[in-house]
Amino acid sequence: MSNLIEGRNPVLEALRSGRTIGKIWLAKNCARHGAIAEIIHIARTKNILIEYVEPSAINRLSETRASQGVIAFASAKDYVDLDTLLSISQTRGEPAIYLILDGIEDPHNLGAILRTADAAGLHGVIVRERRAVGLTPAVEKAAAGALEYVAVAKVVNIAQTIVTLKQNNIWIVGIDQAGDINYRLLDYRPPTAIVIGGEGQGLSELVKKRCDFLACIPMRGHIASLNASVAAGIVMYEAVKQREAREA
Repeated sequence: MSNLIEGRNPVLEALRSGRTIGKIWLAKNCARHGAIAEIIHIARTKNILIEYVEPSAINRLSETRASQGVIAFASAKDYVDLDTLLSISQTRGEPAIYLILDGIEDPHNLGAILRTADAAGLHGVIVRERRAVGLTPAVEKAAAGALEYVAVAKVVNIAQTIVTLKQNNIWIVGIDQAGDINYRLLDYRPPTAIVIGGEGQGLSELVKKRCDFLACIPMRGHIASLNASVAAGIVMYEAVKQREAREA
């Protein structure tokens, strides 16, 4: 199955990570320096075909409309299973730290979340199979290359997945504006999975019931809620801060 990777940084990180790429289209009018020069160099080293095409051809093919003059034809990004996520934590020798997304539908939100998850060093992200965005070209573009380094598991049922994680001694923290505790007051140093709801509807009722804690992010202004990717980033970095403090 072929997948399009669009944009200079996403294509460059795909090349660096060893993702299987069949060929790369470059717009004829691209200035061949910076990221483009590195893409050309790595592609030639790996014997990956580069085709120089008219910008109009790339524009017709682009799904994101933000290709920056480069598209790679790559193998589809594989999802992993829960066992793989658990093994990642064991391999790192760290308490598990995951992000569960209960119905994120905006590809830009998912891409931004994956980018932050990589920066924060999370062990993996769990998404649901239905009524949620998958790993599309728009997600890859928004993730700016981070998708190559973040393990993503797709599951049929988030609530049942939470039960499985609990059986593996992982605490579940749901982030919801109706939560009864400030997110900063929780301890993220033990094995933890942070649950973020979808745009608009937030966490589903069954998922809320399965969480060990429901925490809120205090809102001091006039807006009642945060963008899902912003909320996820705030809580992920609280977990990072606490874990770094323990190591100091």
